[in-house]
Amino acid sequence: MTSPKSKNSSTPKNELLPGRRDGSNAKPRARLVRSHSLYRPAEVHEIFRRFSVQRPEPKGELEHVNAFTLLVAVVLSAQATDVGVNKATRALFKVADTPQKMLALGEAKVGDFIRTVGLWRNKAKNVIALSEALIRDHGGEVPDDRDQLVKLPGVGRKTANVVLNMAFGQHTMAVDTHIFRIGNRLRLAPGKTPEQVEQGLLRIIPDEYMRHAHHWLILHGRYVCKARKPDCPVCVIADICKAEEKTNDVPAPLVEIAPLEPLSEIQ
Repeated sequence: MTSPKSKNSSTPKNELLPGRRDGSNAKPRARLVRSHSLYRPAEVHEIFRRFSVQRPEPKGELEHVNAFTLLVAVVLSAQATDVGVNKATRALFKVADTPQKMLALGEAKVGDFIRTVGLWRNKAKNVIALSEALIRDHGGEVPDDRDQLVKLPGVGRKTANVVLNMAFGQHTMAVDTHIFRIGNRLRLAPGKTPEQVEQGLLRIIPDEYMRHAHHWLILHGRYVCKARKPDCPVCVIADICKAEEKTNDVPAPLVEIAPLEPLSEIQ
């Protein structure tokens, strides 16, 4: 434990302490991140119009058969790849596609199915616990309300937003690592936290594009605006993009692209 400072050891007012111009001993403030979008409404509209031409009906890449299996898949996808989750859940969902069946399967057997997924022990426990909660509190149905979803074991805001968007068609924005990167890299919706980026995107994306905006941004981040190096030559918004690190100002041809192969087949 550090000793209390003596009353007589205070620094004279005219002697400035390092780090601040006013002489206080507070740490220097971190550089603030500008929280507003750099794009005009017309530019945002054009960005998502082009995404809609590329992928008129974008699909999530986590395999599922109903709202419950989608919820489980998203819970399992935390700190794991969609490829890995899909490999584990194909067999699991064949025998347990409802909370009742999952609960009957039991934690140990669920663990056996998902053993290849990161943090599988804790996730197996959460899957059983959320199945119990759905049966007890919601009649075995997945609720279409965020406040109710985030009360379920293992379910956070991002997971809830994915389920609300994909299973119930709600205009939510689930900010994963790809969307967080794009929001800040492109200065589309800068923010220090996922929720700040989420709120920024909700403010600027036109309502007509909100249904699929979440998937468009994820797919753009996964396959074009990649983490290590953005693939600017194949970007359809290269001329609009305001990212400092972009390498190309000429947009790629705007054509509908073929549906992606199943993730299990991608090497």
